[in-house]
Amino acid sequence: MSVSTPVKFLTAALCFSGLTMASAQAADFVAKIGHLESAAQTRNIYLEKVAKLVNERTDGKVEFDIYPQGQLGNQRQMTEGTQLGVLEATVAPAAFLGGFNSAVSVLDIPYLMPQDFAQAEEIRESEFGEELLASFASKDVVAIGLWPNGFKQLTSNKPIDNWKELAGQKFRVMDSNILIEQFKAVGASAIALPFGELYTSLQMGVVDGEENPLDTIERMKYYEVQKNLVISDHGAMEDVILFNEAFWNSMPENYRKIIVDTFHEVIPDLVKDKAAKVAAALEVVKKEGMNVRVATPEERAALRAEVYPATKAAYIERAGDEGKKLIDLYEKAYAKATGK
Repeated sequence: MSVSTPVKFLTAALCFSGLTMASAQAADFVAKIGHLESAAQTRNIYLEKVAKLVNERTDGKVEFDIYPQGQLGNQRQMTEGTQLGVLEATVAPAAFLGGFNSAVSVLDIPYLMPQDFAQAEEIRESEFGEELLASFASKDVVAIGLWPNGFKQLTSNKPIDNWKELAGQKFRVMDSNILIEQFKAVGASAIALPFGELYTSLQMGVVDGEENPLDTIERMKYYEVQKNLVISDHGAMEDVILFNEAFWNSMPENYRKIIVDTFHEVIPDLVKDKAAKVAAALEVVKKEGMNVRVATPEERAALRAEVYPATKAAYIERAGDEGKKLIDLYEKAYAKATGK
């Protein structure tokens, strides 16, 4: 994989390193952790909580310095920076990592994770989850866990009162052939557009609709340029916790265990916080006049049955034998967790 980290990013990261020099003298291990969400969002809140707990549990020997909102670069820059050791870790949406590790794109498949928290956690902790994390091993990074970060919903300026009405509509997606196949399976089309262009593209009618978590829809004010919202929960938003391999291996095993255990320990509270923010966002978009409906369990099951085969095939075509193995493990774990 070619590395294209800009010099200005490296310079900025080194400046940040200098700013943390005083704390580095107090701790044996200092990790700069970059991510994209704002300081007020769930991911950052719980990264700060993990940082505090890890510092306490290692008697101040491990310190995390958290840099939210892309302060250390865009996600590609932070991923490559973690790979190169320019920064020690990043918490990245799986959907942004497909170009770095094609195996992780399995998480783009619609309705991959059940709505039930315990069932979803069972899948994350299964052999499927372990193999998915292990797929990063050849990239000079260590993936230590998955963090749930909510689900995507559908919006459109055209009717979406049932799945058949998706046919003929045009949706914006992240750059993923799996997400493109997701819409093709229901007769819609999809265009990969940068996130920063989405509001204007909706406003100008370049696309009819989009998919995003509800709190993102509210925060980006898409209700100003979208009429209809269906709570479909069709796409699981999973974060991958990545550490630079050399940094990770430089720490004693007991510190590594504390870190892994602490990231895992906060997941239930993280999920509750995210749910509260989503509920608040729903009230805002309703107040702003969006037409909101909630897809029934039967609708969701029907949509999963319709789109899963096509997106699964697209994933295996891209990820090859490794992808086929992961799908087999996933289907086994899904059946065990859900009884389906």
